[in-house]
Amino acid sequence: MQFTTALNAWGTPAFEAMLKHEIEQMDVELLPLQQSLAQSSYTDGANRSVMIISVTDEAAFIRAKTGIIYSGIIPGCSCADDPTPMSEITEYCEVQFDIDKITAETTVTLLTE
Repeated sequence: MQFTTALNAWGTPAFEAMLKHEIEQMDVELLPLQQSLAQSSYTDGANRSVMIISVTDEAAFIRAKTGIIYSGIIPGCSCADDPTPMSEITEYCEVQFDIDKITAETTVTLLTE
């Protein structure tokens, strides 16, 4: 994946807004949201919101540490004697994005601390 828009905005006041936009528009399958679930069973990435925690300028890439808030789902039973409905729970994870300064190729890493 490439974050071309964010890379083009690097060094300007618009960088963080462009980065947030690109992350929020990403295909949910490219983000480690399912792996970071703590309270629910699965996620479709709905209600995703991104906050930029920190950005550092490395020699070959831009490293952004982000927090992602999203909805996790606990499925209902759908049994005749227990018609528990599906529930949405707010989940949170921290993800690092490394953007190559030449190609805009971006790697995603789930941070576990």
